[in-house]
Amino acid sequence: MKLYYFPGSCALAPHIVFNWIGEPFEALRIEKGDPEYLKVNPLGVVPALEHGDRIYTQADAILHWQAESFPDAALGGDGTPDSNYELNRWMAFLTGDLHPAYFPFFNPGRYTTSDSEADEAAVKAAAQRLVAKYYEHLDRHLEDREYIAGSRRSIADAYAIPMLRWGRAQDKPLSEYRALNAFYERWLRDDGVHRAMKEQGLIRDQG
Repeated sequence: MKLYYFPGSCALAPHIVFNWIGEPFEALRIEKGDPEYLKVNPLGVVPALEHGDRIYTQADAILHWQAESFPDAALGGDGTPDSNYELNRWMAFLTGDLHPAYFPFFNPGRYTTSDSEADEAAVKAAAQRLVAKYYEHLDRHLEDREYIAGSRRSIADAYAIPMLRWGRAQDKPLSEYRALNAFYERWLRDDGVHRAMKEQGLIRDQG
């Protein structure tokens, strides 16, 4: 299996999950706009997963594929409607609400026809308010929980990690969200998370 990624993107989530699963895979860094990668995924975005003669795209779908393909890792719901709903609800929140909230922050020029730096700054400020709203929602949810969905780790926890890592660039630092920051700091000490971040060049071991 080959996982195509760009460092720090949402492709970090399936990278983490592969480490949790323990199955052999190859992580391949791509460069944005690489014409060779466009042959893999014509949209040019990550992640993409090559497995046999198939190419899988979209992080949410890849994560569910991982959970269903390797059930012994117990990273999905438990098969009951309520458990599956809880996982899917939080995956929808992370991929459909929190992730898109960052788009105008990272690429404000796409969200205005103005060339004014002040207008782009206003777009970024609006994005930060929306991210903060979703962070506050997730922070409240995690006040008395160790995991995002259910009572064990899941693909939702893996997806949350890059979303929280991006929060370092926000005016309101992640450290101001008590439960959310504790959740993130705890996962940074997880072996699978640490290895994925190291493999992507996002952190370096001390010494």
